[in-house]
Amino acid sequence: MVIFINYNRYFVFLCYNYVGDIMEYKLTMRSVMDTIELAQNFESEKFSNMIICLNGDLGSGKTLFTKAFANALGVQESVTSPTFNIIKEYDGELPLYHMDVYRLEGNSDNALIEEYFNKGGVVIIEWANMVKDILPEHRLDIKIKIIGENSRVFTIVPHGKKYEDLCEAVL
Repeated sequence: MVIFINYNRYFVFLCYNYVGDIMEYKLTMRSVMDTIELAQNFESEKFSNMIICLNGDLGSGKTLFTKAFANALGVQESVTSPTFNIIKEYDGELPLYHMDVYRLEGNSDNALIEEYFNKGGVVIIEWANMVKDILPEHRLDIKIKIIGENSRVFTIVPHGKKYEDLCEAVL
């Protein structure tokens, strides 16, 4: 089943992937502000132990998305990519655990990361595909593809009822 919807300034492409009946949303973002707005919309529906997995090339907008989410969450600190720290913790309405696991490829037995999945905050993981074997079953996957200088396609895949409901509320 394929459905086309014009939503706000986004062009939303919805389809059901019949391999495992996984729902997939595709959104075309035309500006940095579109990405910020999307992150803010997801933040408005946040919940304890929320897991957001971001994947995409360098410069695709993973950290921008995280910064916008953190700002909406009420984080006062400047949010930067934790490339060399792996994990940065921020205080907001809920704790935010921002991870950049690019350097952990092939070393996903790192139990430290898994501890954060149930700490009651929001976990945002950049380069999540590097540790896919330890990711929780229920999560939100967001893949960002660069299609132009300021344009991106976001492919959003909810895993689990809570994340499907999240997408229904936000998208």
